[in-house]
Amino acid sequence: MLPETTQELVGIDEIRAAADRIRGHAVRTPLLDSPWPELLLKPENLQPIGAFKIRGALNAIAHLDPDVRARGVLAHSSGNHAQAVAWAARFYGVTAHIVIPDNAPRRKIEATEALGATVELVPVEQRFSRPEELAQQTGMPMIPPFDHRDVIAGQGTIGLEIDEDAPADLTTVLVPVSGGGLISGIAAAIAALRPDVQVIGVEPELAGDAAESKRTGRRIGWTPADTARTVADGLRTFSVGELPWQHISSQVADIITVTEDEILDATGRLVLDARLVAEPSGAVTTAAFLHHRDRLPAGTTVAVVSGGNIDPTVLRSVLGAS
Repeated sequence: MLPETTQELVGIDEIRAAADRIRGHAVRTPLLDSPWPELLLKPENLQPIGAFKIRGALNAIAHLDPDVRARGVLAHSSGNHAQAVAWAARFYGVTAHIVIPDNAPRRKIEATEALGATVELVPVEQRFSRPEELAQQTGMPMIPPFDHRDVIAGQGTIGLEIDEDAPADLTTVLVPVSGGGLISGIAAAIAALRPDVQVIGVEPELAGDAAESKRTGRRIGWTPADTARTVADGLRTFSVGELPWQHISSQVADIITVTEDEILDATGRLVLDARLVAEPSGAVTTAAFLHHRDRLPAGTTVAVVSGGNIDPTVLRSVLGAS
């Protein structure tokens, strides 16, 4: 069990302010019809860096005092947040130093470097401790991947867009869960705008810390060795953050876990049937709809396809098996 704190939840005004900051830079993604009745897809894989993370990174860096921002920014990430921070730092003309665990996909590491960031690879156990050391040594501001108000508010802009675009019979929004920033922001927006709609998280069985936390009512962490087993590399975080847990415990209806076979099946079906390239982390919500629909309310469901930065080897394997 991890320590818990009580913090003020991110509010709808913060999310609306984030939408103003990122407008014209992050893509306002549409809701797409899917091959499966009653399922709409929110394709965040269409963002400039291929994942939703650009929303939170842009908002957090934009909200920094300009003198603080000029020092450059720090971040830690398994890949997509790294690219988002690198992209936003380049946009603002500041440096970015990003700590990435050494089990991250090579493609994501190279993409982060290509955006001009300095990448430091560390053993997975140092993913959180090394950035804190750097922050103390350099005085550079940290842009965390999930446990940060501005990051959560940025991700919450997805919830604003879902509210604006979804039909009146929307009953459910499915959201991938890793550190919890994405689902926290979306849940905060949906709770304010469509309180009758259920926000349900989805994560791999092999990285099911959030589901266990939700079930027991206590924030529980798993070990790096446990979460590293899943093919969904963007969902390998050891536990949800403290502020995300406040949102998950109060604004998220349920968390469903999906198997590795279900994740890979959904990844392939999104490519072949929906013509969307999703990385396994982004396909978990579709996996939940396809394989666990009996746990969902009747009516229209939105599945957030959180990213499309799939490892080519995984893609070839998925398509070869389809």
